[in-house]
Amino acid sequence: MYDVGSDMVIEEVETPRPGDLDVVVKVHACNVVPNLGNVLKNWTTWFPHLPLPNLPATFGLDAAGTIAAVGKDVANLEIGQRVYVNPGRSCGTCSACRAQDPISCDSYVFQGYFGFTPRAQEIYDRYPWGGLCEYMNAPASAIVTLPDNVTCQQASRLGYTGTGYSALRKGGAGPNVTTLITGASGTLGLGTLLCALGLGVTKILAVARNKELLEEVRQLAPQRILTHSLLDGPIAPWAIEMTDGLGVDLAINCLGPGAEPLQMVDELRALRRGGKLVNTGAIGAPVPVDVHTLMDNNQQLIGSAWFTTPEGQEMAEMISAGTLDMGIFRQESYSLDRINDVLAGIENRHGGFSNFTIIPNPE
Repeated sequence: MYDVGSDMVIEEVETPRPGDLDVVVKVHACNVVPNLGNVLKNWTTWFPHLPLPNLPATFGLDAAGTIAAVGKDVANLEIGQRVYVNPGRSCGTCSACRAQDPISCDSYVFQGYFGFTPRAQEIYDRYPWGGLCEYMNAPASAIVTLPDNVTCQQASRLGYTGTGYSALRKGGAGPNVTTLITGASGTLGLGTLLCALGLGVTKILAVARNKELLEEVRQLAPQRILTHSLLDGPIAPWAIEMTDGLGVDLAINCLGPGAEPLQMVDELRALRRGGKLVNTGAIGAPVPVDVHTLMDNNQQLIGSAWFTTPEGQEMAEMISAGTLDMGIFRQESYSLDRINDVLAGIENRHGGFSNFTIIPNPE
């Protein structure tokens, strides 16, 4: 992409070479997340203090493929291995990185997407390729190795799925933790729900607007999933009724920037005493939070961004064991020259069940 908001064009560039601790991945599938078009058109207006990579740039957030080359100091990764590339990049040396908290790095960026801090460009200079290309380089520490029972198209969905997984882990999700998921039929919410099932959550309260999509969600595990449409009223009274008057232990907000801020207030009211609300959907307007009530009820409101590579490897192990099922996604794959068409038509997706991917290297 040469200019903000312009169509992307295909050009031939030099194939990247790995640094000493890098790998080069031959991309077999790159996920096209629903928000990519909005970011490419509006990021510099929405967040002028936070950088896109210097243009022209290659974008693409979630890539999966095979290792094509390894740096001379890389151990335990081999050419030909099937992998997912975690696009989260950190500097490795700031106080957060040295405390093993890379997502809190003061230079944190998404390779092929956008930066979270003004210092992001220095990392883009090291890793300039996103996943919408034939070959990309990445640090070996960002590589998630894939089991045989997942395709590269399915694995390219690990990004948003991992965002939900990390949020669930921060909230302590498990068999005795009744969990509410809002936006449960969307791209982020559905992946979060699948991870909740994989983590053994025995009672999931799934909330969305579209009743037909919600019924498809419920059918994934009808003995464990209860559903509620926002068209039928607010969340809190229903959630409290479904939990014998107590409220939920954990709520995961998966609603995007255009969501109504008061809906998050409704989710807070659905919490039991000691409950947690983890926000990973990025509502784009101020939310009026009664912090006194949070204190009195010993509740927590937590922000959660993306996931770490170790968490990505945990999901790969869950896929291998069959506890995380990536096979429910409906694959819609396109060649690299169709990227602008995909961005224009992605709003017509079948909720979170659709999985749009670009295939730069068709086999």
